[in-house]
Amino acid sequence: MNITRRGFATGAAALPLLATSATAQQLPHEAPMLDSGREAGLLDAATDAYLYGYPLLTMDMTRRVMTNVATSSGTMGAPMGQFANAREYPDANFKAVTAPNADTLYSVAWLDLVKEPYVLELPEENGRYYLMPMLSAWTEVFAVPGKRTTGTGPQKYVIAGPQWSGSIPADARLIPAPTNMVWILGRTFCTGTPEDYKAVHAIQDNYKLTPLSAYGKPYTPPPGLVDPSVDMKTAVRTQVGRLDPDTYFTRLAMLMVDNPPSLGDGVILAKLASVGIVPGQPFKLSAQSAEIQKAMEEAPALARGRIKEQDKHAGRQVNGWTFSTRTGFYGQDYAQRAFITAVGLGANLPQDAIYPMTLVDNEGRKLSGESKYVIRFAKGELPPVNGFWSLTMYDQAFFFVANPLNRYTISPRNNLRTEADGSTLLYVQSASPGADRESNWLPAPQGPFVLMMRFYGPSNTLLDGTWDVPPVTRVLSGA
Repeated sequence: MNITRRGFATGAAALPLLATSATAQQLPHEAPMLDSGREAGLLDAATDAYLYGYPLLTMDMTRRVMTNVATSSGTMGAPMGQFANAREYPDANFKAVTAPNADTLYSVAWLDLVKEPYVLELPEENGRYYLMPMLSAWTEVFAVPGKRTTGTGPQKYVIAGPQWSGSIPADARLIPAPTNMVWILGRTFCTGTPEDYKAVHAIQDNYKLTPLSAYGKPYTPPPGLVDPSVDMKTAVRTQVGRLDPDTYFTRLAMLMVDNPPSLGDGVILAKLASVGIVPGQPFKLSAQSAEIQKAMEEAPALARGRIKEQDKHAGRQVNGWTFSTRTGFYGQDYAQRAFITAVGLGANLPQDAIYPMTLVDNEGRKLSGESKYVIRFAKGELPPVNGFWSLTMYDQAFFFVANPLNRYTISPRNNLRTEADGSTLLYVQSASPGADRESNWLPAPQGPFVLMMRFYGPSNTLLDGTWDVPPVTRVLSGA
């Protein structure tokens, strides 16, 4: 099947698994110029530039760390163009991405589509819940093969970059990627029992990636090249935060060449140009005016402050929970995109998953292991999902918290106890609530923590706000 550039563009609209984001290469001279880039203020432009580039640099840093291995491992690491299949749930030592989940086994791959497309083959899943979201370099979900969109039968796709045209196998479908850097962040549901681990491992072993030029021929993925200069220990978010302006904005400018902005990014591109950031050109702080130098030095701290403050605007506030359906596709909402990058890199489209999050109880007090809490679901009011739901515990940096049970999430697969009135109570505290209630216990640390719900395959009542997450209620002493 020959795919022309016209066919490449129009073919995307015919695929039900694709997101609706409009992306294409945006050259600097095509961006509409502001009357004066200084009207909004150089500091504002510099801060916006940092915020705008944060997801792209975070994705690139994550890619560097996760692919800096010689061979695929059973965690999240594999060379470019190869799947890394997690064989068990991550634990408290896992720091590869923020807000990891312990409900699905990850199958992760990074692609560089500059040279050529890749063929993705998915096996028969026999009705199991799974999804294979594909993220652009800007963290936008542009395609989601999976149970919701394409079913659980065998499938084959050709993932091609924004400048590619050519032929694909007759039995494959084309997925046009808006950027040449692509992150496949597959998730396959698993109950965590030895038997189900074995079943999911067999599925994972049949997730296959092949360069298009090698498809249909014997192919052995080459070993990866290990760069000893890559920091494999420090959390990615910390590494990005430590970058000096020259490094940060030069990487942004260079990454934008193979990973073009969207057509709607003209205004922000003009802001970038006003402070000396041009795609494909190194940024040198010392070459800028004194005013620009001052703005660029102050911008990182201001931008990170805006990212932190975005939690107040990230979605509806319901019973203390921040309930957002603005994930996976952001348009020109750069603050939201940066915030989700910081607290939940790789978030799905809301049709696939919603992630209510809270740092406070029902009276607005910060959550802390010094107190005990209960979340009560009335009879018949458990989360309405077509996939599954869970409640996960994180520390303030959005990583798992070590605990005696090695339990980082709680869900119906824990065989939750039901009260006499039909309600279900979840206990969130540092000490055991008692042997008879331990099935419903999510262990907390001694200090501050964050709670996140996961609703995979949310029903319409979740999407439209008809059903709300119950509050986290502090248990009074002696109660």
